Amino acid sequence: MPQKNIRRRELLKTGAAAAALATPALSALAQPAAVTLKFHTFMAPQSNVWLNMHKAWMAKVEKESGGRIKFEAYPAMQLGGTPVQLYDQAKDGVADITWTLPGNTAGRFPRVEVFELPFMMTNAEATSKALWEYVQTMAADEFKDVHVLALHVHGPGVIHTVEKPVRSVNDVKGLKLRAPTRQATKLLASLGATPVGMPLPGIPDALSKGTIQGAVIPWEVVTAVKVHELTKYHAEFDPAGGALYTTTFVMSMNKAKYDALPADLKKIIDNNTGMATSAFLGKVQQEGDIPGRKATADRGNNIFTVSAAEAQDFKNKSSLIDDEWVADMNKRGYDGKKLLETAKALIAKHTKAK
Repeated sequence: MPQKNIRRRELLKTGAAAAALATPALSALAQPAAVTLKFHTFMAPQSNVWLNMHKAWMAKVEKESGGRIKFEAYPAMQLGGTPVQLYDQAKDGVADITWTLPGNTAGRFPRVEVFELPFMMTNAEATSKALWEYVQTMAADEFKDVHVLALHVHGPGVIHTVEKPVRSVNDVKGLKLRAPTRQATKLLASLGATPVGMPLPGIPDALSKGTIQGAVIPWEVVTAVKVHELTKYHAEFDPAGGALYTTTFVMSMNKAKYDALPADLKKIIDNNTGMATSAFLGKVQQEGDIPGRKATADRGNNIFTVSAAEAQDFKNKSSLIDDEWVADMNKRGYDGKKLLETAKALIAKHTKAK
């Protein structure tokens, strides 16, 4: 065989081998890189919020991204710090995404507090839609340090007590009760209670030690913090009379992390952001009230429903809180009356549309 043909065959073999070796490397280079996001919150890993809201949201994003967005999930403050620091952890990049209460830092997000005023909310799904629209139109700059993914509320607040049942306003007087936010603190004080502000994870220890004699939280979270085991009496409010209170939540992302995403992954995040996502989170959180209440009833605890007529006494006692909030907003340079009326109108609009 001529030398030239032998050399040609050797070159072809060498080229084929090199191509075979290069193909995986080129393929790897052609594949867009995956992005890993750290999600951090204070909720317990067995809680409804973590299992049915946060993990469900992360799974949806991962699926829609074809696995190019992955999450490192950290419930129960596993990345360190305290619940009060979660918003700043997203702002500063300690975590990529956090979920927390704006009300954990009293007065820092004042315009959002309108949704935490007594007897404002109707149901969590509609009120969460209203909250999202309100923030976009009336208070977007309150969250300017982060990229906001969702804003929502929980279901109607319930009063849980250790030894003394609450059946009327008079029964609240003198009780030391945990409050989640500045407006809830004012509400309890207006009813004659001694409010004690603390993040959710602090409730079990405070109840066990007698630091507090009860707490206001929705049914949904009672099992996560063992309130159904540590209290005996529970006062819920007939929906016809309105919800005693609710709490606002924000799920936010580090701005630089969001801005650095490729355009297609940014779109995946955007598709899982906004009013629909806020409504989903609120709806699922309130749906968690059902098993939470059942677990409490199954223990034989006493559950009392405050009728719409009896709720009027609670409304009368707390009626000045709206006026105080409006005056506070006016002092801060906002039109307090307009903010309050806008929030009420948006809640009514989305409740009617639901």
